[in-house]
Amino acid sequence: MRLRLRSGALAAGCLLAEALGVALFLRGFFPLPVRSLPRGEARAEPPAEPAPPGPGIVSNWTKIPPPLFKKVVIVLIDALRDDFVFGSKGKQFMPYTTQVIEKGTSYSFIAEAKPPTVTMPRIKVDDNVTRHLDRVLKREDWDLLILHYLGLDHIGHVTGPNSPLVGPKLREMDNVLKKIHISLLSKEGEASLPSLLVVCGDHGMSETGSHGGSSEGEVHTPLLFISSAFEKRSGPLTQLELVQQTDLASTLAVGLGLPISRNNVGNIILPVVGSKTMREQLRFLHMNGFQLSTLLQENTPAYEKDLGYEQFKIAEKSHGNWIKLYLEGNNSEILLNLGKKVLKQYLEALRTLSSSLSKQVAQYDMYSMMVGTVIIMEVLLLLFLSVPKALSSRAEFEVPLSPPLFSLLFYLMCLMLCAVHVIVCTSAESLCYFCSMSWLTAVGVMMLISALMCGILSAVGKILENSRLPPKNPGACSSSWSEVDVLILAGTIGHVLSLGASSFIEEEHQTWYFLINTLCLALCQELCRNHFLLKECDLQLGITLKQNFDSIGEASECKNIDVQAASSSKLGKAASSAESVKGSDKWISLASPWIILICCRLLRSLNQTGVQWAHRPDFGHWLTSSEHKSELSVLAAISLLMIFVLVQRRCSLVSKIAMALGLLGVYSYRAAIGNVIFPWQHDSKDISKGITEARFVYVFVLGIVFTGTKDLLKSQVISADSSMKSTGLWEVYSGLVLLSALLFRPHNLPVLVFCLLIQTMMTKYIWRPLKFDAAQITIMHYWFGQAFFYFQVS
Repeated sequence: MRLRLRSGALAAGCLLAEALGVALFLRGFFPLPVRSLPRGEARAEPPAEPAPPGPGIVSNWTKIPPPLFKKVVIVLIDALRDDFVFGSKGKQFMPYTTQVIEKGTSYSFIAEAKPPTVTMPRIKVDDNVTRHLDRVLKREDWDLLILHYLGLDHIGHVTGPNSPLVGPKLREMDNVLKKIHISLLSKEGEASLPSLLVVCGDHGMSETGSHGGSSEGEVHTPLLFISSAFEKRSGPLTQLELVQQTDLASTLAVGLGLPISRNNVGNIILPVVGSKTMREQLRFLHMNGFQLSTLLQENTPAYEKDLGYEQFKIAEKSHGNWIKLYLEGNNSEILLNLGKKVLKQYLEALRTLSSSLSKQVAQYDMYSMMVGTVIIMEVLLLLFLSVPKALSSRAEFEVPLSPPLFSLLFYLMCLMLCAVHVIVCTSAESLCYFCSMSWLTAVGVMMLISALMCGILSAVGKILENSRLPPKNPGACSSSWSEVDVLILAGTIGHVLSLGASSFIEEEHQTWYFLINTLCLALCQELCRNHFLLKECDLQLGITLKQNFDSIGEASECKNIDVQAASSSKLGKAASSAESVKGSDKWISLASPWIILICCRLLRSLNQTGVQWAHRPDFGHWLTSSEHKSELSVLAAISLLMIFVLVQRRCSLVSKIAMALGLLGVYSYRAAIGNVIFPWQHDSKDISKGITEARFVYVFVLGIVFTGTKDLLKSQVISADSSMKSTGLWEVYSGLVLLSALLFRPHNLPVLVFCLLIQTMMTKYIWRPLKFDAAQITIMHYWFGQAFFYFQVS
């Protein structure tokens, strides 16, 4: 018995199964962070001081210590790298902040952010933040003020950390900090407690202006605490202490007299509360340790064996002994030394507890990831095997239901997978999302995996059965896979498998470089075979056609029908596919893979990427240095000219003019922000934000896209003109190329040029003579697209 499914039903089922597999994989790849129990079940009150040993002595301090600061202002400067404040740029462009750091009342740290260093702000461009600042600072109805400035991050993404725009932006931030600090100091005489100004960054910036990775420039940010409550510094900084970014939340909580967030995994930064008494400092650290140990208990089954938990219990016991001496009125040197010892014990326990909790957040749920990956790969393989049938508009798929072999295989696979599930879930020490599901849901997933495997085996068996049948047309050539087809399939599957290793993910660009280079060599072989070797399939087809025409000619001797001309015409077309490309085009076609290889090798030297070689100097660093601005300007101008030559050839006259003016606007925008210079310029002191020039380009982008869309609609609705449709598509494409030229950094414009050049060569001299189908061309587009992504990043 076989169930027949229409192609739409099969596609819908595969889509649902694929969504399930992706969801399971992502749930394992992005595990939920550690979470405390709901508020009703967790302890709401802060812990009391550790009980001193012995009878008759009791400490009843259960309340949160009083706040240290009256008001707190947090200035978060997006993408603020540590050397922007503590390095030469800070001394040059942030003089007030540097003076406060070196000679003022402040504490300075380097805060380490955990990768991936990304944020999702929903805030106002920087001027709209500053224009409200004076009015808000005069008000008294706030205790905490947060200002998030995003401009530095935008500058980094567009032009990098060495851009001429970085200096003015840092100077602007310095003026903002000066205004806030002076305002807070002016009001401290009216308040009983001092105020606190915190300056920090959410992440740093790589040498190319991006972020998200784990390089030192991306994860190290400055963290400044500025308050009159601190002691005044006497000289410049010698060595900065490294703290975790999560430490800020717990430090601010005790600074404002609030309970520490139950889900925070950070430690109190002790120097900030160092002005308080020893008893208060120990109280702060005990509250922090109690919160972290409680979070550990609620997320780790074997929490008692954790080193940090054991260290905290030892410190807590020592703390109780100190309290006993304190309450007995002992003010000797023993009390001071014991207090310092307890402080060290608490700090060590906090570091270990925080590390244990942070590791849980970074752990992968491998079992859920593997189950999701199996489902995804099964669905993809089933779709791949079903492609020939799916291309038919009336395609139907036969699904075996009753054959004994597949029924037995289905039940055996279900039993085996359920056994594996039991073994994994009972032996796993860490929590697993797939194991936490109900048994009914888990068995359903196992049945889905088994059913997909049976479907794959059925499709493979059908293909093998059809391959053994004699062809219906004896003159037709049996299709066979070429080396390019095998390479495309093996390369795609190999890349998917390579993502299972972190080293391959860090150096993924090497995988794509290898694949496109190998693809070029395979295409070269295919072109040589196509142009120089007579295909056996064409010979068989030619013989069959000749026999057919001969028989038709004999049958039509009595009629006045000229079959000879048609026979020789069709025979000529079938004789050899090499005749489709003649003359100089043939040799250009043969040289195309080698030209593409040379272009790709040149682009690889433009930007070093990955982890192993990102620190090495490359041609991009040489171009972006201030000493080579003239060379960069010439290269950018030539690249924009080449973009116009490669894109405009199929556009209308109006679109050609718009494209030329738009590319001129791209260069003007880069000159306005100081990346390049015009021939009559001698320096780039008169730089601006380039808003007018960028809007100028956007106008032409919209105009070209609108013109192309109008031609497309006109060809579909008014007249079925294929040439108009082709022109419309090309104009929309050229408008998007113009937009890309605006967004690309000037030293990466050659990447866009080579991308357009390679696409043109492959379309005309490789894909067309080899007559590749849509699936092959799509996969090659994807491969080259991935490679070109890495060509422009570092």
